[in-house]
Amino acid sequence: MSYVAPVRDMLFDMEHLARIEEVAQLPGFEDAGLETAAAVLAECAKLNEGVLAPLNFEGDKNPSSWKDGVVTTTPGFRDAFRQYTEGGWQGLQHPVDFGGQGLPKTIGAPCIEILNSANMSFALCPLLTDGAIEALLTAGSDALKGKYLEKLVSGQWTGTMNLTEPQAGSDLAAVRSRAEPRPDGSYRVFGTKIFITYGEHDMAENIVHLVLARVAGAPEGVKGISLFVVPKFLVNDDGSIGARNDVQCVSIEHKLGIKASPTAVLQYGDGIKGSVADKGGPGAVGFLVGEENRGLEYMFIMMNAARYAVGVQGIAIAERAYQKAAAFARERVQSRPVDGSTKGAAPIIHHPDVRRMLMTMRAYTEGCRALAIASAAAYDASHHHPDAKARQDNAAFYEFMVPLVKGYSTEMSLEVASLGVQVHGGMGFIEETGAAQYLRDAKILTIYEGTTAIQSNDLVGRKTARDGGAAARAVAAQVEATEAELRRRTSDAGRAVAARLAAAREAFLRAVDFIAGHAKTDPNAAYAGSVPYLLLAGNLMAGWQMARSLIAAEDQLAAGVDAAFMQAKITTARFYADHILVKAPGLALSIVEGAASVTALPLDAF
Repeated sequence: MSYVAPVRDMLFDMEHLARIEEVAQLPGFEDAGLETAAAVLAECAKLNEGVLAPLNFEGDKNPSSWKDGVVTTTPGFRDAFRQYTEGGWQGLQHPVDFGGQGLPKTIGAPCIEILNSANMSFALCPLLTDGAIEALLTAGSDALKGKYLEKLVSGQWTGTMNLTEPQAGSDLAAVRSRAEPRPDGSYRVFGTKIFITYGEHDMAENIVHLVLARVAGAPEGVKGISLFVVPKFLVNDDGSIGARNDVQCVSIEHKLGIKASPTAVLQYGDGIKGSVADKGGPGAVGFLVGEENRGLEYMFIMMNAARYAVGVQGIAIAERAYQKAAAFARERVQSRPVDGSTKGAAPIIHHPDVRRMLMTMRAYTEGCRALAIASAAAYDASHHHPDAKARQDNAAFYEFMVPLVKGYSTEMSLEVASLGVQVHGGMGFIEETGAAQYLRDAKILTIYEGTTAIQSNDLVGRKTARDGGAAARAVAAQVEATEAELRRRTSDAGRAVAARLAAAREAFLRAVDFIAGHAKTDPNAAYAGSVPYLLLAGNLMAGWQMARSLIAAEDQLAAGVDAAFMQAKITTARFYADHILVKAPGLALSIVEGAASVTALPLDAF
């Protein structure tokens, strides 16, 4: 089946959970209300449904290829990228000063979801460019901004982030790439970087690499890392393309999924013929971003933006898997229903367990989408609200949510994509059906931009233990307020969801107390339950947004607005509470009482 963007559900979340009309009151976003959002999402859906979604399966069968340092992308990708950039989509959320449209993240996030549902391999290119833009906006000099940002924002050039090295995966303290200062203020960069998404491709005229490297004499560890702009082609003073830089793609990886996205091994300073190394001496020419030895700080700007976006990718893959499974279940005829409602075999959507799987897929996806969009509104307020306290509160909320959006949504996407294969039965195990691609593509989401364990360590250390659980408890207080609102309602669904939400919140607070109380005194105990803690927190926060959805949908239903859609929202929220939110107390038990068994087995027994 073809992909259909879930615009109605997105607009519901934007209106009732993110309160986009309040976002439109923030300075700089005056024209970014619900009407604008609806128009933007409609155009986004048109491009992605018509151009990018049809290329998704083709990219899996005919992925990017490498030969003699040149990467050729999947047929159709270059033209699709041209249409994407000509439509101004790369600059959607970026400042108008550099040619962007300056729209809020509250509108940008659903567009990112639509793009990734249509074609995640393609979407990775603009995702990395977004991160490069954010880093330069924050830490780049006026000269670097003037030379690179406009072309990046337009999509004429693309960006990458170069962290990983063969000997240094997530442990960036082990980075060995080096940068040698030159009298003209530039640097010569040497080293090897691996897993560089769109590190080489044929869709744009230049690629702007942001590279972590060490300057001679820098402190050991992460405190001695600097960040450099190292373009594929140097840029002349008038903005035109100059000499080829001494950076080359020596290979691309062969992967489980996202096959159309070229993941490059890049070699800096290897003396390739025809590059600046022939005339200006060895090394790739690089330009310092910000100050020396603060590179990891700047790179985290890219990583935080990318982590949120990867969480949205999880939602996107889940939506695509759900749509395909639901379409198959309506068409596949097999077996007589257990209730005897038909005389013969019926479409499998009649069978209770198929309905359970589809409802699980739907509830997970809608819950995580609601969480991501609500978090996006907090991001917008944290940057644009005129009141300093409001900015601070929204920043704290958003920062707490980032590891949940990333970690929970991506783990969720694996379960949803796996259920999608299960709904298809044996046909799902056959590649030609297409369901398996979503499962393969989803797996990387729990790994790149920081594994689920890295996200959970951040949640435990920086987001919970550092302030003694204050931020976590502040969010829990907001959840409790929603419970009180639910209890005041007269519907059975409202009261049932209130009870489930309260039990999950209480389980979360038990885990918060344990984590905050043991992180310093018994770190192994606290971190043994870090991933369960992230899953518990993500489950609760998505469930909270589903509870808020139920309240809004009941009110809209009573007002006679879109009855079928609102009833479906109520039913899905109730299902989330009855089948997903109820997992929270069990997770709390594993965190609070299960730490000892995690580390009890001697290492030599594994």
